[in-house]
Amino acid sequence: MPRPSLVRYTGLAGSALLAGAAYLGGAHQPWEPTVTPRTILAGHNGLALPLLWLFGTGLLIGAWLAGRRAVPSARWVWVTAGLWALPLLPFLPLGSYDAYSYACQGWQQAAGLDPYAGGVDLLGCPWADAVAPTWRAAPAPYGPVFLVLAAVAAKLGGSLTGTVAMLRLIAVLGVAAIGACLPSLARRCGVPVERALWLVLACPLVLTHLVSGTHNDAVMVALLVGGLAVAASGRAWPAGVLFGLAMGVKITAVVALPFAIFLIPRAWWRAGLELAGGAVGALAVVSLGSGLGLGWVGALAESGVSVQWTSPPTAIGMTLELCGVPHAVAVTRVLGIIALAGVLAWLFRRAWRGGDPLLHAGLALAATVLLAPVFHPWYAIWPLAVLAATLRPETRWLAVPCAVAAALCLPDGYNLALATKAQGAVGMTVFVGFLAWKVLHEANRDVDHLRAVRGGADPRLLEP
Repeated sequence: MPRPSLVRYTGLAGSALLAGAAYLGGAHQPWEPTVTPRTILAGHNGLALPLLWLFGTGLLIGAWLAGRRAVPSARWVWVTAGLWALPLLPFLPLGSYDAYSYACQGWQQAAGLDPYAGGVDLLGCPWADAVAPTWRAAPAPYGPVFLVLAAVAAKLGGSLTGTVAMLRLIAVLGVAAIGACLPSLARRCGVPVERALWLVLACPLVLTHLVSGTHNDAVMVALLVGGLAVAASGRAWPAGVLFGLAMGVKITAVVALPFAIFLIPRAWWRAGLELAGGAVGALAVVSLGSGLGLGWVGALAESGVSVQWTSPPTAIGMTLELCGVPHAVAVTRVLGIIALAGVLAWLFRRAWRGGDPLLHAGLALAATVLLAPVFHPWYAIWPLAVLAATLRPETRWLAVPCAVAAALCLPDGYNLALATKAQGAVGMTVFVGFLAWKVLHEANRDVDHLRAVRGGADPRLLEP
């Protein structure tokens, strides 16, 4: 077992190296790709930037994975995660230019414009040249809760630097709120509090994409985890309000709401009505109070323009198109949504029949991430924040995908999936096929085992 001090200072070294990468080549104004696989191979911008990113990411991921077996206390986790976050706070965002999209959407909202009516190309923004070209024509795909927060950040910040600093403060407070809610969920599920906190607060995804990248997922996940924690205490209306506010950041929070019904010790229909009433009421108040209404629902369609193999349904479609099947990506994405609906219904049925509602809420979020048309690395934080507090046995299958996702984005946001489209699509398709075969194989073996036991065979003789 590694020593806690070695884990702490190895991760701190990795965070310091990433801070250097943010200083040299983080997302900056105006938008301009600073590091891609091609620029690295050509030797542009020197070797310092890619080496800082590579070794910083490697040390941070290694320390986080090793630390799962070396967590002495919850207080130690808070201190260590804080130390790891500290070097990243003064520098440019890592892993994405989304912070500048947020800043412009907040400026539009503060100026009395409608961010759902168009992108910065149409509505304007004094910092439009910092927004990634992919999103300049797109309206805001976020709910009114986040746009109100972004408007406050723009008013208080004034300049682009000040606005991004305020957005980062909001994200850091969101991460702290997640940490404050996790202990009650972990205790309810019999999971060590210090381990749950470690998996989330010290996760490289959280540090890179929430603390440094300032993604609004910090706010959404904080409200969602808070809603589950309040529901677990038996308070339906306040839990519903928190869920409504989470949906007002990103609508995907809605997939966890039905599972909260089974956390409340009263008739399911009454708990459901109270939760739904609180959620709808909160969302309606913010929508009407901000003057935005429900325009964000239509803007969600713009969020699917990215085509990357990191989404399994998209990867399968890309592979089929490589084989000559036209329009396969559009078809497999629709099939993925249909499959997601079936998985969510199955998980809800399992929870209805007595399964752990918190575990099934986390699995529902994981299914949403895996079967959605688009996957960005920070999306993995949605299920991580719930499953970290509910999984009692080995957590390797949860930690390893998050570690891989943490290494996908270069300092200024270039996704390595873009450089491996064909290879990645085929590899993901093969992997999905293997998993499907594995699940069917295990299911058939369990059925054969059950039939043999019912036929009078000794179960011990049937073990492999």
